[in-house]
Formats: sequence, structure tokens, C-alpha cells
Amino acid sequence: MADFSRNVLSSSSVVVAVLFFLLLSLIEARDYLVGAKTDSWKVPSSESDSLNRWAEKSRFLIGDSLVWKYDGKTDSVLEVSKRDYATCNTSSPITVHNDGNTKIVLDHSGAYYFISGAKGHCEQGQKLIVVTLSEKHMSRFFMGAPAPSPVESEGPAMAPTSNAATLKASLVVALGVLIGFLF
Repeated sequence: MADFSRNVLSSSSVVVAVLFFLLLSLIEARDYLVGAKTDSWKVPSSESDSLNRWAEKSRFLIGDSLVWKYDGKTDSVLEVSKRDYATCNTSSPITVHNDGNTKIVLDHSGAYYFISGAKGHCEQGQKLIVVTLSEKHMSRFFMGAPAPSPVESEGPAMAPTSNAATLKASLVVALGVLIGFLF
């Protein structure tokens, strides 16, 4: 009987450890290579090659980062307003990046707008909208409900009332309660 109890306890420990690391992997901030390949920051060859298609398939959370790899001598990444995104206006960007290895942390929920700084590239489709989920949407995401697409996102981005650390802390507490029930 003691061997059976020891085996059950050992198996439970393994299950709890696996669940813990699985939960952490779901909520840890991630780096996303824009377009999922190093040469994707360029004029798309077709609409289906658009970076917005790539972004629509991903779910970005507060704390995640976008990483661009490109030739900084011939191109740049401009973070712009929604209006400047729509009109491809490069004259008043929020931020300018031209180092060829740009990393931007998504620090609030809502839409981020990026265009190429190379003359004529934005007009040819070299631009990107990324929507970062709010905590409200993050809970829906973990429950399986779909997140809004960039096209559906209207209005100004709202600052979160707290950050992803709150979600992480809640999940750690829930895991602690689960461990308590198993032991």
C-alpha cells in the first residue's frame, strides 16, 4: 500500500510540474519575428504575402515583442498613428528605427501601426497593424474565444489597468491551490 501511495504521489508531482511549466509558457512574454522570417520586412509580392495576414494569425499579449530583421541602410520601421498608416505619411512618425534589427515591446493593449520609411514602400503594401490583447481579451483568449482582428479595432487604444504580471500571479495562485488539493 505504501508503494502505491508513493507512486501516486510521484505521478501527481510530475503532472503538477508539467502543468506549471505549460502555464508559464502560455503567459510568458514572447519575441515574434515579424513575418516569421528574417526577410519579411519588404514590399509584399501579393496581398496574401502581406504582413497583416501574418499578424491576423497571431495573438499578441502585453509584454510581447516584435522583432524586425532588415537592411538598415535602405529601409526603416516607423511606428505611426492610424491616420499616418492609412495615408502612408512618413513625415511625423511616433518612433523611427533604422538599425536593421529592431525590437519593439508591446507595452499596452490596442493597435500598433508600422510602415516602411523607404520611399514608396508603404504605398506598395509594406506596412503592418498589430493588435495587442487587453487583459479582458486575454482571459477570453485563454478560454478559447476569438480575439478581434486589426480591421475590427476602432477607436483609440486604451491603456491597461494592470499588466500581464497580474495574470501570471493569478495562475500561480491557482496552481498552488491545485497542488494543495493533490497533496
